[in-house]
Amino acid sequence: MNRAKAILISLRLANSYLSTRLYTRARPLCSQVILFSYQSLSLSNQSYGCHLVNSHQRLYFSSTPDSVVKLVLANEWSTELESELEDLHQTWTHETVIFVLKKLYKDPQKASYFFNWVCEKMGCSPSSSLYSLMLKILADQETMKQFWITVKKMKDEGFYIDEQTYWTISGQLKKAKMASDVAALSHFYKRMLQENAMDSVVESVVNVILGSVWSVSVEKQLEELNVVLSDNVVIRVLKELRSYPSKASSFFHWVGHCPNYEHNTVTYNAIARVLCQRDSIEEFWSVIEEMKVAGLEMDIDTYIKVSRQLQKSKMMEDSVKLYELMMNGPFKPSAQDCIILLQSISRSDKPDLDLVFRVVKKFESAGHTLSKAVYDGIHRSLTSAGRFDEAEKIVSVMKNAGYEPDNITYSQLVFGLCKAKRLDEACQIVDDMEAHGCVPDIKTWTILIQGHCAAGEVDKALMCFASMMGKNCDADADLLDILVNGFISQRKIEGAYKLLIEMVNKARLRPWQATIKVLIEKLLGVMKLEEALDLLRLMKKQNYPPYPDPFVQYISKFGTVEDAADFLKALTVKEYPSSSAYVHVLKSFFQEGRYSEAKDLLYKCPHHVRKHDEICKLFGSKDSAADTA
Repeated sequence: MNRAKAILISLRLANSYLSTRLYTRARPLCSQVILFSYQSLSLSNQSYGCHLVNSHQRLYFSSTPDSVVKLVLANEWSTELESELEDLHQTWTHETVIFVLKKLYKDPQKASYFFNWVCEKMGCSPSSSLYSLMLKILADQETMKQFWITVKKMKDEGFYIDEQTYWTISGQLKKAKMASDVAALSHFYKRMLQENAMDSVVESVVNVILGSVWSVSVEKQLEELNVVLSDNVVIRVLKELRSYPSKASSFFHWVGHCPNYEHNTVTYNAIARVLCQRDSIEEFWSVIEEMKVAGLEMDIDTYIKVSRQLQKSKMMEDSVKLYELMMNGPFKPSAQDCIILLQSISRSDKPDLDLVFRVVKKFESAGHTLSKAVYDGIHRSLTSAGRFDEAEKIVSVMKNAGYEPDNITYSQLVFGLCKAKRLDEACQIVDDMEAHGCVPDIKTWTILIQGHCAAGEVDKALMCFASMMGKNCDADADLLDILVNGFISQRKIEGAYKLLIEMVNKARLRPWQATIKVLIEKLLGVMKLEEALDLLRLMKKQNYPPYPDPFVQYISKFGTVEDAADFLKALTVKEYPSSSAYVHVLKSFFQEGRYSEAKDLLYKCPHHVRKHDEICKLFGSKDSAADTA
């Protein structure tokens, strides 16, 4: 599009007082290289040690499970490799096998070889969780034969695919456009549910537990069921009780005291997945302590799921504590897990910097060097917390380690400055980026513009938008949504509408469906029906489903018969919309007591609509409806 014209379009939408832009000069990011020891960085009146100094020179010493992974990844599968693995004298526990398989996730063929070898030759007894992981790995175009062999083997050994695993694998196959396998899996899963006698056993146990508060009476009822306890039964019951962590905990401990049954790694990991919730976090840590006393480990697959759940629930202290626990054990989380955890901490309204450096310290103590992504994680929390001096020092350390600031680095600084309402400095950083060899991308501009909108400075956000387009950076649907919502927050509904239409017509931009729907609602809220209908027609052009409800509500209260006719026409590309659309509008007129408008609209309806059963009932009878029309 014509860039100059685009800028004028954007400026025209701003308020008339936007004649100048005054930005104070901000100190350029990392304007000087500072030889920095982390001992000099005082945060919350604490020193976070010198463990970051020269960290890139550390050596990495792998644990025994890591040694297994490295050996498997470095060699083609063969009898020689099997002999080397046997020579390691590794104990093939559930946790170890899970750890190795997770590391082989991207190599399903080799994962299949390893799984079969460790189960058939090394005596490892697979569990339902182990089979579930294996099936997820094998749900790949090249290993579907092994997938179905494993499914049959799993069934023959009394294990079944759980609901969560089924939907995960089904999604993988659909994404890979493997329709025949999706259908076969669906058929197998439905047949499995019908044939699985264990379902009734598990259902009986769960019904007793959910029937009343846990008590001696509940325990007696469970005993009377005479259920043969197995790991598979216990895991299935715990999964069904995942929304009731307290009851799950009571069942788990009751089972543990039953004769002829003893908990193991598999069942402990299963209860850990259930208890990692805010209301049961004390019970979670109690179970983790029990595992420690029993000499059992949390497997890496459970760790990933539990850690994500804790992070999702914003239980960052517990997330870090669990990370430290795992890093002290043999099944250490990956570097990517460290990065994800740092990102989660930084997304807090007030990032806890103590947690940040606990994670980094533990990461380094395992022999890892700090990558650019880890430095970014530290920098993101510092800028979000408004600790800009410390953030600049971190960038200096990062540069000394050989990593130059990039769009991510600058974008994080821009975000922090906007969050601190230092908008002029944020704008200056964007202006200065090119001088430091980094061209602002759409993400950087989006952060800057969103920061202005969040601060209520929509006018300046629009100026930034114009500047962005003037530098040949195209807008996207995400940025348009931010601007539209910024206008809406300032009750500039018409301005939001004009901006969206201009960007569609001039920049050929395709807005998000949600953006259009919100704007339709707001336009109708200020009695702008024609503009809202324009957006309904736009949805049709963009192949989005229609959004009729707000129109029906508005027209039935305030609209005319002509408005209703225009709306119905805008709903479809065909000559007439569906009969149900007419029924919806006519019923709404009746509900508002506007019977004459309903009757007038009926005159405009096509003959087949007037004969529709629901419309005949609405107006009395088939004959009277036809006669009325």
